[in-house]
Amino acid sequence: MKRYAASLRAFAQVFANPRVRNVQLADVGATLGTWAYGVALPVYAFHSGGTRAVGLLFFARFVFAALAAPWLGLLADRRSRRQLMLIADIVRMAIFAGMTVIAITGASAYILYVLAITSTIISGSYPPAQAALMPTLVDSPEELTAANVVGNTISSLGMFAGPALAGILLALSGPAAVFALNVGLFVWSAIFIAMVPRDEPPPRPERPPRFLPELLAGVTTVLSKKALRVVVGLSATMTLVDGALEVMLVVVALRLLEGGNAALGWLNTAIGVGSVLGAFVVAAFVSRRRLAGGFALGILLSSIPLALTAAVSTLAPAIVLIGALGIGSILVQVNSVTLLQRSADNDVLGRVFACLQTLMLGTLAIGSLATPAIVSWLGSRGALIAVGVIGPLVLIPFWPALRRIDAESVIAEEPLELLRRIEIFTELPEPVLERLAAGATSISVAAGGVVVSRGEVGNHFYAIAGGKAAVDLDDGTTRELGPGDFFGEIALLRDVPRTATVRALEPLHLFAVERDEFLVAVTGHDPTLAVAENVVTSRLPAGVLAG
Repeated sequence: MKRYAASLRAFAQVFANPRVRNVQLADVGATLGTWAYGVALPVYAFHSGGTRAVGLLFFARFVFAALAAPWLGLLADRRSRRQLMLIADIVRMAIFAGMTVIAITGASAYILYVLAITSTIISGSYPPAQAALMPTLVDSPEELTAANVVGNTISSLGMFAGPALAGILLALSGPAAVFALNVGLFVWSAIFIAMVPRDEPPPRPERPPRFLPELLAGVTTVLSKKALRVVVGLSATMTLVDGALEVMLVVVALRLLEGGNAALGWLNTAIGVGSVLGAFVVAAFVSRRRLAGGFALGILLSSIPLALTAAVSTLAPAIVLIGALGIGSILVQVNSVTLLQRSADNDVLGRVFACLQTLMLGTLAIGSLATPAIVSWLGSRGALIAVGVIGPLVLIPFWPALRRIDAESVIAEEPLELLRRIEIFTELPEPVLERLAAGATSISVAAGGVVVSRGEVGNHFYAIAGGKAAVDLDDGTTRELGPGDFFGEIALLRDVPRTATVRALEPLHLFAVERDEFLVAVTGHDPTLAVAENVVTSRLPAGVLAG
């Protein structure tokens, strides 16, 4: 019950935070539009050019989106992420307006195909920008996980509502009505994104970087950091299974169960229901800082039930097993996204997610293309087993590395809470603050001991966790500091010797942040730097506190 209480508090914080809430409400429109469009587009393509047109169109969309992803990820790390999301919504509004006109007037289908491919490419800019923006909007690690859960729950619900809306409009009118609906849905999304405060782009390097390394920074970052390699690799593997699942559902419904289109509809519905149930499962773990267990459980639930489906011959058990895949999918998505948000630096976060998106699009295509050959080779039941054991076989060798990611990302609770209350850090993105707290060193000073002396070189920023200290000022007066106070920022930000001496009046417990870590965090985030400069300016004239 305590775990659920903590989870509910985190969810309450998500909805109480207007910045996060507006992003989630925007997602409602974008998600409904994406799923509705996913039903109407193949219907239009089929009537215009048959199954070949459908296959070629989907292949072209995935390939061009994968090729564009690194470029769009670079934009997410060089521009305002909120602005990039807003532009994506506005461009998609215009594209769907054009598609509506083409579908109504009966103009060339090839023009509509070009617009559809363009829409898919532009849509690829949205997820990396959103994933990179979200850590800057939340106020705690639990809220970040809860926000990711809410986002994935919206996506799961969209799996019902989007196709349902499309089905109704297709029955009453045709694809043009669905395209017109999307115009309105992306207007909705743009309105709420416009209400999110404008974010500051990540700082640019002092020296202009070479273009190709900049473009591929997401890939090189993933390759250079084991935590990212493991999470991205396992996520891409599960997308391979997802691609195979698109084909295997047809095999299960039409061949094994001989249930026709109705059975296929029930199996797709089961995945959607499972995704919603998965959100409740994840909710139980929102208050946990360790995510590897949930990620691993998601991998198993996204694979093993597919293998077990090989043994069924009736619809009911198949629905249960396929529904479990939906639970596993939401566990994988939420935990992988949160792990990446915590493990990657803010200035490359957009490109890291673009790298993941490229791999996911590629493995999705590979999975869907390779599965028919696997079915032909092993038969329907053999193919189910073969695809279903991919997750466990990949997870086993990587499990120790996955556990180490959790061990290395254990959040330093006491310094994190202390730093979060200090005015300099109030605007700092949560993942950056977590890394700052993780690097903070606990220091104890006996009563009467000197922490810093006037005139010495400053190498640390100090925050007081317990006890009292005295600051000896130039005018001979003394100022007392207590828990929650801080000192040492002047020498670091102005690159000058210490401006005062600080002594422990009683046993003192401090957390010290290294000079370089402090400067990177503060100077790398414009709103935080502005607050820090105000603090320094207010203290320097009278020499109020120690530097």
